[in-house]
Amino acid sequence: DTEVLSLSTPNVYFVEGKLQAEVARLANDAYAELAAKHRGRFLGFASIPMDDPDAALLELRRAIDELHMQGVVVLSNIRGRALADPVYRPFFEEADRRKVCVFVHPMIPAAAEAFTEYVLGPIVGFPFDTTLAIAKLCFAGVFKQLPNIRWLVGHAGGAIPYLMERMDSGWRDFAECRVNIDEPPSFYLKKLYYDTVTFSPHNLRMLRDIVGADHMAMGSDYPHLLGSIEKAVSSIEGMDFSAAEKGRIQSGTALSIMNNVPQTARR
Repeated sequence: DTEVLSLSTPNVYFVEGKLQAEVARLANDAYAELAAKHRGRFLGFASIPMDDPDAALLELRRAIDELHMQGVVVLSNIRGRALADPVYRPFFEEADRRKVCVFVHPMIPAAAEAFTEYVLGPIVGFPFDTTLAIAKLCFAGVFKQLPNIRWLVGHAGGAIPYLMERMDSGWRDFAECRVNIDEPPSFYLKKLYYDTVTFSPHNLRMLRDIVGADHMAMGSDYPHLLGSIEKAVSSIEGMDFSAAEKGRIQSGTALSIMNNVPQTARR
């Protein structure tokens, strides 16, 4: 079996400036070395120093062209700043030009004080912030204007699948929501890819019904306490999906959207 590794929250954003770029390089080099040492066993998404637009572009190119990594990981907010902020546009334009797989992993929301009790940060804050990040990217026109990025959204998209109809209603009812996009949000959101870190059969079935098995990729969220490799596997195997659908979710979708996939991972 092959695992795709990525540096989880807070990724490299616990440091600033040049140190952020250095930490990203160290993490990416470590993943690349691990993948080279255990060929076919590990792949990796690169961390990007998003605080520095120039450094972000350099590391994107190095990760894809030199380290031959399978994509990049960004968090649902970058130290409180939305992914839809124009400061990140040059990075996403380059990712679009290169048809990069961009994995959006959840982060604690910017208003973190509301999530300090009962471990609400990872329990509900993560999917809330994922929902906000994807909604802003959609209404800002990023998915429309940069259609070649292969977006992989963590935690089954948060509440995005559940809220697609409501977002479509907002697009029809509010002129502000139509400024940057010509089609209802669901038109763009159904083109994204979603991991299966929910493990709920009801949620997985809804996700399959909305976006299709070919836009779902198995995820584990391991080693987070809420994650589980065992549940990642059993939650898919236990569904009443067809064998072809399960195959797409277990490996087919990921193999089709990632960059630089080695032949050893396709066996």
